[in-house]
Amino acid sequence: MTATSPHAATDAAYVVIFGVALGHLLNDVMQSLVTAIYPLLQVEFSLDFWQIGLLSFAFQVTASILQPVIGNYTDKNPMPQSLALGMGSTLVGIVLLAVVHSYWLLVLGAMLIGVGSAIFHPEASRVARFASGGRYGTAQSLFQVGGNIGTAVGPLLAAFIVVPHGRPSLLWFSVGAMLGIVLLRRVGSWYSRYRTAHPPIAGSTSVSDVAPEKVRMSLIILALLVFSKNIYTASFSSYYTFFLIERFDLSAQQSQLMLFVFLAAMAVGVMIGGPIGDRFGARTVIWFSILGILPFTLALPYVGLIGTGVLTVVIGVILASAFPAILVFAQELVPGRIGMINGLFFGFAFGMGGVAAAVLGVVADWKGLEFVFFICSWLPVMGLLTIFLPRNVVRPRQN
Repeated sequence: MTATSPHAATDAAYVVIFGVALGHLLNDVMQSLVTAIYPLLQVEFSLDFWQIGLLSFAFQVTASILQPVIGNYTDKNPMPQSLALGMGSTLVGIVLLAVVHSYWLLVLGAMLIGVGSAIFHPEASRVARFASGGRYGTAQSLFQVGGNIGTAVGPLLAAFIVVPHGRPSLLWFSVGAMLGIVLLRRVGSWYSRYRTAHPPIAGSTSVSDVAPEKVRMSLIILALLVFSKNIYTASFSSYYTFFLIERFDLSAQQSQLMLFVFLAAMAVGVMIGGPIGDRFGARTVIWFSILGILPFTLALPYVGLIGTGVLTVVIGVILASAFPAILVFAQELVPGRIGMINGLFFGFAFGMGGVAAAVLGVVADWKGLEFVFFICSWLPVMGLLTIFLPRNVVRPRQN
């Protein structure tokens, strides 16, 4: 690699971060289409809520199981072109969702989308960290906001393309997946050059300053915080549209627009969470994000339509700001195992979302959707666990 000026190197790095963020957007558009077309699938296949929950379980838990395994493997055996391979699996999955006429083949398509996410997330997050220039929180926010924008746009695309034109119109999104393959091959080439220019030093190790037992306890706490965040998010992504239709008599398109508002608010939260964490420390952001939404989640089941919309925005922004900080905190606790940590936490997020969607579907069939949102409103209480996290693991960045 030829020598470049610091500004040129920084510019190149941010182009790479933008590339993985755009790849994340495309990946999560495909992924969000699964949940966004649930009302359509419910009618076409006469599905019960437990079957809808099983679809979420299929792609989210597939990703959950595979992500830490893949991340741990690529820590030892880097695979720069695995990013494009993951998008290829997602492409096959979205084609299946568009053309099959069997519920179990829908489940297979959802699983392939889960496999694609499992391959993509650990390495893409690693690339963002390597290109960050030390601004780890900001890089993670930029990377993750791509996914959040994709997740937010998915319901809109479903409402205005898939619902009017039918399930086969999902095939149009295969073009985006193919573009993603091309883009991620370029990112993989940059990663290969980066590894050549920055080979690991023989015999070097990265060890946290935190005692091993404290590291283990902190990782468990961070996992529990992700647990609370993603169960609450799953209640929205899988059942918020049904809740709005049932409670406020909205149309399918109107409910999808409301879901878009929540997901767009989450994208804003992710965007601001990383830079705030770089400025004030990851632990501060985690405190505010998880516990701070409690008054709003408790109020949500009892307000009218306008109040629901306002609280949806507030909850989405505050809740989503936690994940970049949680991920950076975990990476600093276990330096040198970036892929495993990325896979573990992205995978845990997917897994908890999948398990929660399945369980909440059973609860919804049993007690109704309002009860689902009532019990989920208490989950942010788990933010109190933040008090047990060690201080100064991720220090505020001094400019």
